[in-house]
Amino acid sequence: MVAEPVGAGRGRKVLIVEDEESVRMTLRYNLAARGYVVLEAGTGTEGLELMRSRNPDLVVLDLMLPELSGEEVCRAIRAESDVPILMLTARGSETDKVNGLGLGADDYMTKPFGLKEFMARIEALLRRSERPQRTSAPSERIRVGGFVLDASSRRVLVDDNPVKMSPREFSLLFFLLSHPGRVHSRDAILRAVWGPDFNGDSKTVAVHIRWLREKFELFPSLPFRINTVFGVGYRVDIAPGIHLQR
Repeated sequence: MVAEPVGAGRGRKVLIVEDEESVRMTLRYNLAARGYVVLEAGTGTEGLELMRSRNPDLVVLDLMLPELSGEEVCRAIRAESDVPILMLTARGSETDKVNGLGLGADDYMTKPFGLKEFMARIEALLRRSERPQRTSAPSERIRVGGFVLDASSRRVLVDDNPVKMSPREFSLLFFLLSHPGRVHSRDAILRAVWGPDFNGDSKTVAVHIRWLREKFELFPSLPFRINTVFGVGYRVDIAPGIHLQR
């Protein structure tokens, strides 16, 4: 279902994945009144299909959904896109919040919620997402042995094999490889890769690091490692005898 915008808004698309029709109706009315195009899904499956076919600017995602859970939808979205995700759910414990942010959500609100705060968080997430990433120069290329990262084409190759990754994973990898041997705290990585206005949980850094490691597990010849420096942060270490070229 699609509700077209009312008024002279910018027409950015917000996907609401929520099985409670009353909540969808309230959010639809308030978002459309401010000029948003509102996409609606009542199940996790439908939400993921709309995400892939309509390419929204932001996703409002409930956790307790039929067919596919919110956790499964969030994980699937994050494997393909860095679209901002606002989790909206009745689960309000600290553990639930940490788990949601750890899956890759950018923000988390519990029901019942205030519409003014909801709209403020939507606007904040969209402002941050509109700011250009500055972690890579358009023509920069990094080569380490059989590994190549090409910023102009946004491609990563290991021994000529392409490695698929989301834009955020690419930016994170570029940042770490730009400073081999240097330890970066989670907060420093958040500022550099997610932007200075990001107010989400730093656990998202650990999640993205884990995803990068999982992708590279298939390549035992990888000439570098992303190591954890416990209590400090993360560091890229290049194998002895191999040099980074730019």
